[in-house]
Amino acid sequence: MLQYLTAGESHGRCLVVIIEGLPANLEINIEEINEQLRERQVGFGRGDRMRIEKDQVEILSGIRHNFTLGSPISLLISNKDWENWQEIMAPAIDSPIEYEEPTISPRPGHADLAGAIKYGHNDLRNVLERASARETTARVAVGAIAKTLLREFDINFVSHVMQIGKVKAKNSAFDEIKERIVISLLRCADKEAEEEMIKLIEQAKKDGDSLGGIFEVQVVGLPIGLGSYTQWDKRLDGRLAQAVMSIPAIKGVEIGLGFESAHKFGSQVHDEIFYAKRKGFFRKTNRAGGLEGGISNGEPIVLRAAMKPIPTLRKPLASVNFQTKEPTLAGYERSDVCVVPAASVVGEAMVAIELCKAMQEKFAGDSLQEMKMNYQNYMEYVKKV
Repeated sequence: MLQYLTAGESHGRCLVVIIEGLPANLEINIEEINEQLRERQVGFGRGDRMRIEKDQVEILSGIRHNFTLGSPISLLISNKDWENWQEIMAPAIDSPIEYEEPTISPRPGHADLAGAIKYGHNDLRNVLERASARETTARVAVGAIAKTLLREFDINFVSHVMQIGKVKAKNSAFDEIKERIVISLLRCADKEAEEEMIKLIEQAKKDGDSLGGIFEVQVVGLPIGLGSYTQWDKRLDGRLAQAVMSIPAIKGVEIGLGFESAHKFGSQVHDEIFYAKRKGFFRKTNRAGGLEGGISNGEPIVLRAAMKPIPTLRKPLASVNFQTKEPTLAGYERSDVCVVPAASVVGEAMVAIELCKAMQEKFAGDSLQEMKMNYQNYMEYVKKV
């Protein structure tokens, strides 16, 4: 089953990820990984860092002549900004060096203060470098590979921005979203809403503030029967929610109707079940968002996540000097104004990783061919139920 581990700091030499558990003989296109890394970097509201970094992955092991070997895969993504931080972020030094003052003004809403207390650091940079969302670059690379495997089973993804601040986009169908986000500055399928979102971001930048929002991930083609109700940690909805909640600044996740379900009667929430000889069991609605009892029910997965505004503000909030305990203003690191479009790409990657694990649990195989054979046998069974 797919497992991965990331390493690296925001301004360190590079990000590294090790992936194990993928089946052998899966064809990997490095340009597809790089394309998704580029998607994470774009979006109206991104900061100066994205003008420096041009993320590209280097495959170090586990793939030969474009095909997975079944052995661990290691990937490296260089940080171009490392050139400006070599002394400050040096892993090892021969003698003490003089560099900028330690970071001592924790930012409200960031891991700075809690992390420094937890790990006993005097310099908040020891926290913020790893707590930074820069780490999600490595996760997007893993997600790109997970999606490559899932495409072999006709499982496809799309993610898009549904809200920035108070501006909401209209709902759109899967194919419509796929088509429109390609030409959107905010990965938003609603052009009119996008124009209002851009105005809001421009105002936030002018005010030295930041903005959050909501993104949605949709997945089509997933078979019925992934996940389980038998133990709390096997429920697929819980696993997906935890995976997406692990993204920095995500404060809430809902599936299907989500929180709206609490305002309605049961008759307005649950998806009625129908049967046709050619189709088998099916639903006319998908209020459950593709999951019932912790198990995929064959309908599209629909998941939304709420992202808070990022905590680094050009107009800083009140804070306390970590060393002197005197009042001060929060520290400022070069940052973005709005990263909801980027978060949607990361969210899509995290959903793909978790669904890839679920597919491997259900259709285990050391090679892609074996996994496909197990899948086909199961789908034949489903047709006969």
